[in-house]
Amino acid sequence: MANEWIWIIFAFVNFSMLLLFYRLFGRTGLYVWIGMATIIANIQVLKTVELFGLTATLGNILYGTAYLATDIINEKHGKDEAKKAVWMGFATLLAMTIIMQIALVFQPGADDFAHESLATIFDLIPRIVAGSLAAYIISQSFDVWIYDKLRKLFPADKHLWIRNNGSTGISQLLDTIVFCTIAFYGNYPTEIFFEIFITTYIIKFIVAIMDTPFMYIAKKMDRD
Repeated sequence: MANEWIWIIFAFVNFSMLLLFYRLFGRTGLYVWIGMATIIANIQVLKTVELFGLTATLGNILYGTAYLATDIINEKHGKDEAKKAVWMGFATLLAMTIIMQIALVFQPGADDFAHESLATIFDLIPRIVAGSLAAYIISQSFDVWIYDKLRKLFPADKHLWIRNNGSTGISQLLDTIVFCTIAFYGNYPTEIFFEIFITTYIIKFIVAIMDTPFMYIAKKMDRD
């Protein structure tokens, strides 16, 4: 099966599982999902694949679900609850980073087979870590703020897509600017840097559009 079809199915599975968490556990399920998504997305991002003629990372879909989750919380439970969700996600990502760095310090046993693989995944480059943490807290905080503003400008249910796509699309652009600048600027020639930036945002924007029907489904769910 082509990567493009797998990617579409993968997106459907990710967004569907997010809704299942919300259906089963309500607002708490979304908090849990955001923490999980931020961690797994930062692991998936290490794998690159060819999609639609572009080189992309797998983490963009799962990372995009975190924006959908905060938008659902903002829409149904208010801005303050969405802010709390953002900080819970940030704290989870930071804790994972610290814990795994300490875990790698342990000397592996004579029969150990996992240390090198764990080091490949979690022995992170400082600029990548700084870019990831900064991009998350800045873009997610902005997403909560702009979603609240758009909800006041376009309060009708028929304009839900404007609130969802508008906030996520702009916030993902901010996320890409912050992350790519901190992580990659100066390490690559200017033309390569902008190629990475543009292709990363294109994939993120597609994910933002794809989450729209799932936002409408979540809106209709009667969950606390």
